[in-house]
Amino acid sequence: MGVVIPARNEADAIGPTLAALDRQDYPGEWRVVVVDERSSDITGDVAREMARVASRPVQVVTGAPLPDGWAGKVWGMEQGVRALEEGGDAPEWVLFTDADIHHSPDSLRMLVAQAVAGGVGLESRMAHLRCRSGAEKLLIPPFVLFFFLLYPPRWANQPGSRIASAAGGCNLVRHRALREAGGFDAIKGALIDDLAVARLVKFHAGLPTRLALSRDRVVSTRPYDDLASVWTMVRRSAFTQLRRSWLLLIAVLAVLLLMFAGPLVAIAAGITGLALGAGATAAWTLGLGLAAWAAMAAAAGPVTRQFGLAWPWRLALPASGLLYGAMTLDSALRGPRGGGWR
Repeated sequence: MGVVIPARNEADAIGPTLAALDRQDYPGEWRVVVVDERSSDITGDVAREMARVASRPVQVVTGAPLPDGWAGKVWGMEQGVRALEEGGDAPEWVLFTDADIHHSPDSLRMLVAQAVAGGVGLESRMAHLRCRSGAEKLLIPPFVLFFFLLYPPRWANQPGSRIASAAGGCNLVRHRALREAGGFDAIKGALIDDLAVARLVKFHAGLPTRLALSRDRVVSTRPYDDLASVWTMVRRSAFTQLRRSWLLLIAVLAVLLLMFAGPLVAIAAGITGLALGAGATAAWTLGLGLAAWAAMAAAAGPVTRQFGLAWPWRLALPASGLLYGAMTLDSALRGPRGGGWR
């Protein structure tokens, strides 16, 4: 088995990530390849120091210049696989994980066991995201909710469905399936690498894929301390998620306004109408607005409980939804500047 970590400017995160991997109880042979992708900080130096003291083999590769047509992270993943293939004895499984992902000691063993038992070509975990700051509490639970509404696991995990999904922080892939489907060269320009890999394995290699939400085995240490950091993260890929279609963007924004602004407008109109003596019509408008807001709060309940948040955070879903709409519009207007590896 091989583990590939593409890393760029991850000096603070890479050390704890490698330390957690060094504590794995995986029983077979395996090694780690860190690809230092043109970092301007000391990511490579930290990784090499961790490799020196690690109990298992850790190789640090200095990333080559980015070729034309390649997205930066995909190029880093490709270089990691090439390093694993050197000597001609490629591993059966390759785990692609991010530099900010912390794996519990049994994570690798459980991922491989579940992938083998399920007969899949890709076993993915959405990491448990950090949720401490005000911005994270407002925006991270809705992010998870919206992701699984867009890519319902019940459909994405069905072998015959036309939906394929994965979470880029933790993807265990059959090496042979990846190469037989064309490898990373087939998706070299992909800005959303996780979905591209899932589609490659499912639709070109013809193997099932599986995505699940991690509760504690796979944890992201990436902080989003303010609105700007979340905004940048979403802007990287939001418009790409919509296939860069302006028509689809308009439709999505219209739905978001109806879903999240509509109830608030109805509540305000109902209260105003009652104050002006509009009677039954105003009462109905107010009631419908409150009912819609209550339905949103109920929908947000599972994810807020997942993150251990108090119930009032459920009431913030309209604000979260409208903010995500604004981020998506900004993604279309300004593109992924300042976010992607280019």
